[in-house]
Amino acid sequence: MKLDDAVAVVLFFGVTAYALFGGADFGAGFWDLIAGGAERGAEPRAVIDHSLAPIWEANHVWLIFCLVVLWSAFPRAFASITLTLFVPLALAALGIVLRGASFAFRKSVFRTRDRRNFGAAFATSSVLVPYCMGAVAGAIASGRVPPGGKAGDTWSSWINPTSIVGGVLAVAVCSYLAAVYLTADSKRRGNLAMERYFRIRAIAAAVVAGIVAFIGIFVFHHDAPYLFHGLLSRALPLVIVSALCGIGSLVLLVRGAGGVVRVLAAGAVASVVIGWGVAQWPYLLPTSLKVSQGAAPSGTLWAMLVVFAAAAVVIIPSLALLYVLDQKSLLPGEEDVDAPAPLTSAP
Repeated sequence: MKLDDAVAVVLFFGVTAYALFGGADFGAGFWDLIAGGAERGAEPRAVIDHSLAPIWEANHVWLIFCLVVLWSAFPRAFASITLTLFVPLALAALGIVLRGASFAFRKSVFRTRDRRNFGAAFATSSVLVPYCMGAVAGAIASGRVPPGGKAGDTWSSWINPTSIVGGVLAVAVCSYLAAVYLTADSKRRGNLAMERYFRIRAIAAAVVAGIVAFIGIFVFHHDAPYLFHGLLSRALPLVIVSALCGIGSLVLLVRGAGGVVRVLAAGAVASVVIGWGVAQWPYLLPTSLKVSQGAAPSGTLWAMLVVFAAAAVVIIPSLALLYVLDQKSLLPGEEDVDAPAPLTSAP
């Protein structure tokens, strides 16, 4: 494998990790958004808070990693993407900051009005960010980002059929992944009512994601032909794996079985993301900028691989330990939060 190809694989490893961990994080915010009023949505929101609190900050390590690798290893692509898609990227950045601040402050206030305001900001941002990320992916995949560090159209680059499908699919997939994880978390804590609550929503999200993906086939055929043909050729095995994992997880959810549901759900999402990368290979920007054309000098690429190797030794085991401790409820402050903090009315 060539040096630039190796770094591109590392980049897509980070993209896939962010889709799995950050995606579930954002998806939980979607269920928070539609949970209902303060009383009806209190219990599901308590489960969401309990699931997110120990790990939500760590999930964004993957986003920072992806930005650093893209900026350092493929500067021409980074320049074109940021110049063309600064609007959705700025909205996503704003949403990430607003979401984190609102999540933290919501747990620290007691008046109903304040908690609702922070909760609305948290939930709305949780939908805005994955939609913008999906729209950016659609803009890149459909060839609307020009090469050479040039800016494409500010609006049509991310307001187009492929970007819309990409944005909606990202929200649906994140919601599906989060619902599966929340179902397992509720079962682990012995909350059977919330297990059934999130299991029903996981089934619904899986169906919606499948419908959007099916519609996307026709959209990609007309609006992103290179991506479409790549999905039906070199990325076809990954498409099949994604479909089988999605169907398998859906069957297990309907039957109320546990065990490997989370693994199948993660496999379905990871296969979709990796399939996108394989489908547009060897281009960073289809069909105008190849990986080899957009790569930085070999010294920079070697430095990126060395840094990644160091991170793999230090950071990845630390994150793995964090997730394991979270699943075993061994992290400090993971007290029972099934009963939300009392609310007081605003004057």
